[in-house]
Amino acid sequence: MLKQEAIDILGAGRGEAISVATMQSAAPWYLSGQGKNLHVDASGCMGSASSLGLGLAMGKPGRKVIVLDGDGSLLMQLGSLVTAGSFGLKNYYHFVFANGAYESSGNQTVPGQGVFDFCALAKASGYRNAFAFEDAAAFKAGLAKVLEAEGPVMINLTIARDEAKPRWPGVKMSGQVAALKEQLAALA
Repeated sequence: MLKQEAIDILGAGRGEAISVATMQSAAPWYLSGQGKNLHVDASGCMGSASSLGLGLAMGKPGRKVIVLDGDGSLLMQLGSLVTAGSFGLKNYYHFVFANGAYESSGNQTVPGQGVFDFCALAKASGYRNAFAFEDAAAFKAGLAKVLEAEGPVMINLTIARDEAKPRWPGVKMSGQVAALKEQLAALA
């Protein structure tokens, strides 16, 4: 399925859940009208969306928290699965947009593509439930069941690879890069 399709389906069904979007999920999330309410971006810090979402789920146990993660991003912080599983938060929903690429840094193929299984890894790490969807129709039909399941929940979404240039909402990456260059130059 296309990323925007999956995001539109998730946005339509999220209800009042807090959302955390990483890197390349953030721009489509805003495009679907979801980025203005109960939302925070984990942009510019690849791999941190799951941990940020976990903290929000701990702080707001009465509200669902949905994390929009990428497969490359999750691979950067794979240990976060064990942390989320060990806390066993019933309100934590971890959606992984699996396109097989580190999309934000140039679409490099993730290591182990076709070898690992996020649902199996999550279950082995203590997640109570795990779901996988390969097409939009199945995801749309199954989303209510996913959001009724007791967390932590892993949801692996097979997403078509997008060769477009990375998109960044909100904070501009060029400003962050320029500031970093200045800081590093001052240390030299």
